[in-house]
Amino acid sequence: MIRTLAAASLGLALLAAPTIGDAQSFQGGQPIMWGADEVSRTPTSLSLRGRAELTQGDSRIRADRVEGTINNGDLSRVEATGNVYFVTPEQTIRGDRAVYTPANDTIVLTGDVILTQGENVMTGGRLTYNTRTEAAQMEGGSGSRVQGVFVPERSGT
Repeated sequence: MIRTLAAASLGLALLAAPTIGDAQSFQGGQPIMWGADEVSRTPTSLSLRGRAELTQGDSRIRADRVEGTINNGDLSRVEATGNVYFVTPEQTIRGDRAVYTPANDTIVLTGDVILTQGENVMTGGRLTYNTRTEAAQMEGGSGSRVQGVFVPERSGT
């Protein structure tokens, strides 16, 4: 009986886990809009300082500072530092630092990472998220573990 309850509890927790696949992601091919308090741009770089923000479709990266590398007129790498947020209509991911690589559709957030989707919350030290496939992998930080709170969907209320 105890094993059955434990298995049922684990099953409910997994069903209630944030469905990363439900989230909107950066949409390739759409324009990338940017803004900040201070902006520097060269043919090969973009530097945003103070309330820096990059937006593409319904997704955006906000941070204290964003540095971008430009190749052939396109952003090829984006590094955000200080109070970093990656926000989609379905979820918010917060970290201390993020590196987004459009070539492989991957954003890696590190340092006190917090992923929220609705009432569900997951924390860890490093999150690797593919914006195309919407697959995610959370790892613990140095000496810490991945932790989460998953709230089952309420039915009939």
